[in-house]
Amino acid sequence: MKAVILAAGFGTRMSAQTPKSLVKVAGREIIYRTMKILSDYVDEFIVVVGKNGKKIDNFLKDKDFNYRIIRNPNPERGNGYSFYLTKDVSGDRFILVMGDHIYEEEFIKRAVKGEGLIGDRNPAYVDLEESTKVRCKDGRIEDIGKKLEEFDFVDTGFFILSKDIYEHAESIVREKEVVELSEIVKKAKIPVTELSGYFWMDVDTIDDLKKARKFIVRSSVKGFGDGFVAKHFNRRISLRLSELLVDHLTPNQMTVISFLSGILSSLTLFFSIPLAGIAYQLSSIIDGCDGEIARASLRKSKLGEYADSMLDRYVDFIFLVVLGYVSNLSIYFWMILVFAIFGSVMISYSTEKYKAAFSESAYGAIPSLKYLIGKRDERIFVIMIFCLASLIESLILILAIWTNIRVLAILLIVYKNKKGI
Repeated sequence: MKAVILAAGFGTRMSAQTPKSLVKVAGREIIYRTMKILSDYVDEFIVVVGKNGKKIDNFLKDKDFNYRIIRNPNPERGNGYSFYLTKDVSGDRFILVMGDHIYEEEFIKRAVKGEGLIGDRNPAYVDLEESTKVRCKDGRIEDIGKKLEEFDFVDTGFFILSKDIYEHAESIVREKEVVELSEIVKKAKIPVTELSGYFWMDVDTIDDLKKARKFIVRSSVKGFGDGFVAKHFNRRISLRLSELLVDHLTPNQMTVISFLSGILSSLTLFFSIPLAGIAYQLSSIIDGCDGEIARASLRKSKLGEYADSMLDRYVDFIFLVVLGYVSNLSIYFWMILVFAIFGSVMISYSTEKYKAAFSESAYGAIPSLKYLIGKRDERIFVIMIFCLASLIESLILILAIWTNIRVLAILLIVYKNKKGI
């Protein structure tokens, strides 16, 4: 299936220099975000551009998309005319989407199965006064426009169309100088498919940008794997940090910052154990940002996850070793510290080894694992509490017992669930 993207508009409310489709939202340009999510369903993109078309073409050249550019020399003739210019290249059945609209993945996953205009009965993220409304009759468009007082749906800017719509487009183009897409779909009386309750919005203003960025970042939290502390405390802070940083830092840069903050917490131990405990907890909060930024900006990669996991192990190892050193532990407690460090590493190893053996996340495949206390965020929070209380020997003893019991519990749960495989 092909997809037509209309990106020939002027975008005067945003920036005269940057086409709206190239405005970054949560670390990615709008057009890239749309094309990336659609790539699983589309084998060729047809991008209609206007006077800023060269910028869009140059941007897409190294992005590994199969696309072609259609230039509209008269963008002032309206988005309906831009659409009409694709009549010879769009195919029998195709997707039509606006270059200034943002959609969540689940919306697109469901929308590609629809027919005609994809309509939202109760849009939650757009200004209803500025939205294009749709009134239906017998499941097809009867009227469409921003000023409709009675309507059934709001136009999401996403369509699944067939080539016969161009007959209606051609008749209007012959009659009028300025042609709007709404006129064409109204004349064709295309069907409407309801898809309500999912995120989508058109980006016209700076406020729209902020709203979209907030939603995308806050939707980037992974579905499982967080401990109690991360879920109820760390994420409240890391998500706000990610909102501020997502348009300025890459996930890899954030991983390095997280690692350095962890090392800094270890160095702080030489000056103040309580302060180091707080710094270690802060590094745990920052550690959530790289994943949030990666998912929000569509830069998630296995290599990034691998590097993040490896660096986390270094941070944990160095912090506990330095903590033991500055605390003047006896030989007896150094031996216990070895078991504490070993148990901490084995918790991560046990779940990573599961993923390597069974090609799936342990927490996703075995929901009962999420009830085991002792994930990294929970351990670091407990470490901070004991550092603040200067109860280092008690902390080491608890970690040695706690972490190794958790590893044994993981082993037993996995054995029970995977016995015979």
